[in-house]
Amino acid sequence: MRSAIIYYSYSGNTRKVAQELKKYLEKQGSVELAELKPLDESDNFFVQSKRALFGKEAIIENTQFDLTGFDVICLGTPVWAFGPSPAMNTFLKKCFGLKNKTVVIFTTYGSGTGNNKCIRKIQKTLQPQGVKQFRSFSVQQSKVKDNNFILNILAKVL
Repeated sequence: MRSAIIYYSYSGNTRKVAQELKKYLEKQGSVELAELKPLDESDNFFVQSKRALFGKEAIIENTQFDLTGFDVICLGTPVWAFGPSPAMNTFLKKCFGLKNKTVVIFTTYGSGTGNNKCIRKIQKTLQPQGVKQFRSFSVQQSKVKDNNFILNILAKVL
């Protein structure tokens, strides 16, 4: 099995979950890990959240959008203003090669408000590409450092 993990992380929480996911998936095959790097990112979290609220995109550097060669695609983002980060919005709109693939959506969040809405937005954006199945999991920021918690979630979802 060949898996891709594409994620955006502002504070490091989503990165930590992506790294644990990579370790888990490596037991099943090869894994490519890619962090989205916005070139136009503000240092101000509130500015970022406003961009996310309105579904704005970001300019991201050197990103592979063709996912044809992968069996499982994992997409990770923090939940900002009920939706994905601007960098993930850009990736979702430009990626291709998802027909008959399994897509795993993972989110990190603070309060949980808007988490399910964020996941539904990602699914709605990708659905026209013919995704075979969606799976999802979420990790609250207070649980990000708990490797056993994350492993238990992965065992249930994957």
